[in-house]
Amino acid sequence: MSSGSYFPDAEVDELSPQLQKLFGKASEQLGFVPNVFTAYAHRPERFSAWFNHFRQVTEPSETLSGADREMIAVVASGINRCTYCLVSHGQALRHELHDDANADRITFNWRHADLTDRQRAICVFVEKLTSAPATVERSDVDALAAAGLGPDDIWDVVELTAMYNFTNRISSALGIVPNVEYHSLDRGPAAAEG
Repeated sequence: MSSGSYFPDAEVDELSPQLQKLFGKASEQLGFVPNVFTAYAHRPERFSAWFNHFRQVTEPSETLSGADREMIAVVASGINRCTYCLVSHGQALRHELHDDANADRITFNWRHADLTDRQRAICVFVEKLTSAPATVERSDVDALAAAGLGPDDIWDVVELTAMYNFTNRISSALGIVPNVEYHSLDRGPAAAEG
């Protein structure tokens, strides 16, 4: 299937062995190659640089979980109305939370989700940095610290928000559509047990 990109998709067999291995690993884990891979790999060297950064900032830590990081992705993507990222990271959030309903509430409108005060503070910050970056002040960063985030966590929230804003804009501008497989992954009772 085509990624939907307005540019030609990468031909996997023409990519470097490292990128072919990455595509194979994604296919093994998900059952398909994400359309963002084939679209972004139109410029393989830039795809490699983007993916290396993506992998680093999305790596969970003891104090900022995978679910927290995916929550940041869907909050930024929701404000930007990035269909690809809402669908793909909505699936990743379901996978991390093992709670379809709450993951969907976070994805569609985090204000209606079951969140801790810490998570709410993160969402407020992500929303402000995404929708009105010039208005972010020291008090906004201080609010994250007051909610229990340390300096490295705050840095990660900022960097993740910025990275998803970048990714949202590329995905939307290129016309990339989400793989249909994302819609059914990590849903239902079997996913909750996972």
